[in-house]
Amino acid sequence: MSTRYPFTAVVGMDDLRLALLLNAVSPAVGGVLVRGEKGTAKSTAVRALAELLPSVAVVAGCRFSCDPASPDPGCPDGPHGDAPGTARPARMVELPVGASEDRLVGALDIEKALAEGVKAFEPGLLAAAHRGILYVDEVNLLSDHLIDHLLDAAAMGASHVEREGVSVRHAARFLLVGTMNPEEGELRPQLLDRFGLTVEVAASRDPEQRVEVVRRRLAFEDDPAAFAARWAGEEAALRERIVAARALLPQVTLGDAVLLQIAATCAAFEVDGMRADIVMARTATALAAWAGRTEVTSEDVRQAALLALPHRRRRSPFDAPGLDEDKLDETLEQFKGDEPDEDPEPDGPGDGGPGGGGGGVPPQGEGPDGPAPESAEPAEAPESAPAPQEAPQGSGAGAGERAAVKAGEPFRTKVLSVPGLGEGAAGRRSRARTEHGRTTGSTRPRGALTKLHLAATVQAAAPHQRARGRSGPGLVVRGDDLRQATREGREGNLVLFAVDASGSMAARQRMSAVKGAVLSLLLDAYQRRDKVGLVTFRGRDAEVALPPTSSVDAAAARLGKLPTGGRTPLSAGLLKAHDVLRVERLRDPSRRPLLVVVTDGRATGGRAAGDPVALAARAARLHAADGTASVVVDCETGPVRLGLAGNLARELGGTAVTLDELRAESIAGLVRDVQADNATRRAA
Repeated sequence: MSTRYPFTAVVGMDDLRLALLLNAVSPAVGGVLVRGEKGTAKSTAVRALAELLPSVAVVAGCRFSCDPASPDPGCPDGPHGDAPGTARPARMVELPVGASEDRLVGALDIEKALAEGVKAFEPGLLAAAHRGILYVDEVNLLSDHLIDHLLDAAAMGASHVEREGVSVRHAARFLLVGTMNPEEGELRPQLLDRFGLTVEVAASRDPEQRVEVVRRRLAFEDDPAAFAARWAGEEAALRERIVAARALLPQVTLGDAVLLQIAATCAAFEVDGMRADIVMARTATALAAWAGRTEVTSEDVRQAALLALPHRRRRSPFDAPGLDEDKLDETLEQFKGDEPDEDPEPDGPGDGGPGGGGGGVPPQGEGPDGPAPESAEPAEAPESAPAPQEAPQGSGAGAGERAAVKAGEPFRTKVLSVPGLGEGAAGRRSRARTEHGRTTGSTRPRGALTKLHLAATVQAAAPHQRARGRSGPGLVVRGDDLRQATREGREGNLVLFAVDASGSMAARQRMSAVKGAVLSLLLDAYQRRDKVGLVTFRGRDAEVALPPTSSVDAAAARLGKLPTGGRTPLSAGLLKAHDVLRVERLRDPSRRPLLVVVTDGRATGGRAAGDPVALAARAARLHAADGTASVVVDCETGPVRLGLAGNLARELGGTAVTLDELRAESIAGLVRDVQADNATRRAA
């Protein structure tokens, strides 16, 4: 067994360590979501927590970790009766992003179920995580169907496996911990709300603290066992404090005045539902127990709000998580009652750390490696997307450049879809053959059987029953009789925006409306689990402002900072978009693209020699030859219109819409015309 990095050796990240420890004290808090940039030791801290959890009493031989004091009456390995109990360490089970459904929930032996009528069940990761930790690294990249199972288990405390009328249920109560990099996309709101607490982490900008991080990490890699041994005393003391806080937790009282503060805070910040109130109450109680107190204070409520509310206040994927601390303090002061007298702080590791009433995390200044430097950096608001890159300053690019204008108000769009039947990643946009959806037929399984087509399997086995010597009520089923169900569902697509940022687009009202329309499609892409990319062109060249990503808020941030000015290298923009799509087809050939070109159709320059309009038409025909579905947003205004965007749309084999029509029809609604045009071309 490999040695894990000690929890107490983690430098800084007080909020993260506090959130994890509060869940160790009270698993009812509901888990932790850790958001932050790559390389900030998110996974290291989470994995180290498992070593601090107290051991778990389980029924000997039970694969589902039943508690011998109150075994699950419906346990597939039961009934347990007076089965002896045994103690084992608490588990931390990791769910890989690419795991299959059967690996998560478990698998039934369908062949035995059909032939013998027995439920031969192989438990999955949900069973292994029962009464422990379920850790999902890069949780925002998890497939939708796996998220659905997590939501069900988290809501009911149990996992149900259904296969063609054969059903197995087992308990699945676990501490859900996830880490994610917001640059790679956001979580579905339903799963986001299932995390009790959220923490933003970032690498320290203090050189001395960064030196200490590197020093400890190198020492651990040189000799993991010796490094862990140096921190064994700190680990043992922290483990004892967790046990003591758990024992004190039932004695902590939550007064009416404190409950009023919690309710008033949730109402003031307009969080949805009542889960936030419950999580705040549990978190404040855990904070008091962690500090060794039996009464909750206003400072506990404040700390609980900072951990439990930021991720519940987002109204769209473009909103950065966070909390207005001035407003929080005003609300708490307004509803402040009589404060209870605080008990003396207990002696032991962790006293005096940040957090109300001594309820903070253990300090990092008294470790065996000597005092760790304190960070002198000020608190910074978390960013939900990377800062936009500077616009290219080549010849002509900066001429007449105007500052970025604010985007217009986003609006709801109609369903945008790519024609045909795809086989891309699961999503909610275009028709596709998927693992989930309505059954459309059957086929022989390639590899392990995942979705049985019962009727087709029985039909394949029926002619052979006499030859196989069937004598009982069950079918004699062989492996080659099994049939896999083929299903049709929805896939996610790649929506690539090519946005004209030249001087002819610089009118403030026009550009504001254009950005508002693109933001509307970005919001639609977020809801439908698409990847998005952004290509901009102005001056003499084009650039990839955002490579294809699942982070639509990153695309919105780049779009919001986009300046305008210079010539219109339309051909360069189309060629750059073609290059992006070509590379993406190699990386992910099953994900089908939709190209959205936002321009007035003018072509007035670029690095390539020749007629700009002819070059743009030639570049457009490359997309048409690839069969890329396209929409051109015609931004031309004024009494005299040249119709250049319409010509471009015809060269692309797509559809054009004027800027005035955006709200009436929406860009997305025009894809129906794209489908019709493509169908007509194929028929011809």
